[in-house]
Formats: sequence, structure tokens, C-alpha cells
Amino acid sequence: MQKLPAIDAQELLRFLKAFGFVVIRTKGSHVRLRSEDGRVTTVPIHANKEVPKGLLRKMIREDLEISLEKFLDMYSDFKCK
Repeated sequence: MQKLPAIDAQELLRFLKAFGFVVIRTKGSHVRLRSEDGRVTTVPIHANKEVPKGLLRKMIREDLEISLEKFLDMYSDFKCK
């Protein structure tokens, strides 16, 4: 199994927006996003810190509803642009 990269919150927001998620609300340091097909996720933005890997894994599995391998492929394609 591949390791998750360290991703800061702003970079994760750019990545999710590139794949069709739009910001629906911001409350404090949390940004809520929704995709066209109804998937919803929340990204915490705390002083330019990285998103904890456990939370990122939970977001991938439960909120984005994709496999870890697919996420890593999509993220590596995003980073190459």
C-alpha cells in the first residue's frame, strides 16, 4: 500500500476544486464543499498546517467515496500540472 502524502489544507482545497467540488459555506476555520453528484466533505484550515493523515484517509474513504489508489493517482496527476 502506498503512503499518503502530506497535504496542507489550501492545496487540498485546490485539488478538490479541480475535480468538481465547489465551496458551499465557510464557518470559522472549516470549509464545506459539495460535488455535482452530491458528495460532501469538510476541510479544516488551521494555520497552514497539514491535514492529519487519519482525517485525510477518512475523507477519501467516506466523503469522496473513492479508493486510496485512485486518490493517489488523481493527486499525482494534479501535482504534475
